[in-house]
Amino acid sequence: MSAGVGRHPGLNLGDTDEPTHMVAGSDVFGFWVFLMSDAVIFALLFATYGVMLPATMGGPTPAGEYEMGPAFIETLVLLTSSFTYGLGSVAMKHGAPRRELLGWLGVTLLLGLLFLGLELHDFATMFGDGAYPSRSGYLSGFFALVPLHGLHVLAGSIWIVVMMAQLLVFGADARVKVNILRLGLFWHFLEIVWIGIFSLVYLQGLIR
Repeated sequence: MSAGVGRHPGLNLGDTDEPTHMVAGSDVFGFWVFLMSDAVIFALLFATYGVMLPATMGGPTPAGEYEMGPAFIETLVLLTSSFTYGLGSVAMKHGAPRRELLGWLGVTLLLGLLFLGLELHDFATMFGDGAYPSRSGYLSGFFALVPLHGLHVLAGSIWIVVMMAQLLVFGADARVKVNILRLGLFWHFLEIVWIGIFSLVYLQGLIR
């Protein structure tokens, strides 16, 4: 990257595509602002869950409902999807063939959908045990936090499909590259939020 070219959070294209890098800064910064507002929402829901955690009202408890095996598998799946997205981003940065970038995006999409399928199975199991959001304050806090993350993963998966379509139609032009950078920030943000959920919700639930 030449002297005087600024850097922004996330993947920088200055070494391989300086014109796109120059126009990406403001777009990426604006998306960071959106992510921080989203982080505030998740922080409030984490706090709400923590306050409501003891309020089981004699109903299902975290220790009785949480299954660590599936939760750990979901964590591995989402972490792997973040890694495959990163590989796709690096491929884009260094001008790899379009099919390589499409391949990594496709793998990331499949992992995201697998994560959603596993999570929906967990929710169905909880419902089968009578653990509905309206059953107690604890379950209300849980179903306000965890499914919201799942909705974000669903939105990210739809976004991946849109980006794959744009790659097929327009190729890796400047607009598509900037959108892929923003999607990367969003996808990695979801990984960080899930680590918080796994640590503060599922692991903490073992002692409740």
